[in-house]
Amino acid sequence: MVLFSSLTPVFIAVICVLIGMILKSTRKSSKKEKSDTKNKPDSRPWVDEDLRDSTDLHVEENVHSPFSQSHYMSVNRMRILCLISATLLLSDFTICYLYAGTSPSGAHTEPWTFVVVHDPEIKHKVREIIEEEEEVNYRKRMGDKWVHDLKRLRTNWIKEYLDTAPYLILIFKQVYGRLPNGKKRTHYYNEISVSIACGILLAALQNVGLVTVTSTPLNCGPRLRVLLHRPANEKLLLLLPVGYPSKDATVPDLTRKPLDDIMVAM
Repeated sequence: MVLFSSLTPVFIAVICVLIGMILKSTRKSSKKEKSDTKNKPDSRPWVDEDLRDSTDLHVEENVHSPFSQSHYMSVNRMRILCLISATLLLSDFTICYLYAGTSPSGAHTEPWTFVVVHDPEIKHKVREIIEEEEEVNYRKRMGDKWVHDLKRLRTNWIKEYLDTAPYLILIFKQVYGRLPNGKKRTHYYNEISVSIACGILLAALQNVGLVTVTSTPLNCGPRLRVLLHRPANEKLLLLLPVGYPSKDATVPDLTRKPLDDIMVAM
């Protein structure tokens, strides 16, 4: 009992030291966890960067109106209007662009710009830029397999149709927009939105009897954007040479996948 009594203060001192060490270690661990959490990337990161919106909230009045068929593109109505426009000059097929502009878009941002080129000098400059880059594409960038897969379509870097087609339509996607105060406005799903608008434009052009070929000039976008005086927020998505088909026109004899291969019914 005497021994225990004499050692009691020592035990208490040791226990206090141990408790102090444990608390200190716990505090350090807690601070480290907070720091790691702060620096650790989001466990559920953004997949689509164009959906990340760091701009200031821009509140717009939410206006709705009663539904009517006129809000949407009626196939029959489009066909009638396009057939009417087919009797006009080629420069008057504005209705096709109007229909392309009815396309749905992410948060209704309408992130498209249709640049219509008719001037022969500008068309030739477009051709020069594309042919210069396309030769490098075919010879170096694309690789043997890609070039081989295109052989049956008889396509190469020579694009004479860029001169001979009456019109070139270059479709740009607006990666972002501008608010009235000059700040950036996020354009959600801008590439998908513009692609849908391109599909509607293709259907409208076909309905007025015009023909085209879809072209995606690889590595040409920046130079064409400068040539056509487009702002930095626009990127080239598609180029369409547009005109009436010549009497001796030929096209590749392509087959299409059967319905069972492209549709799944449940």
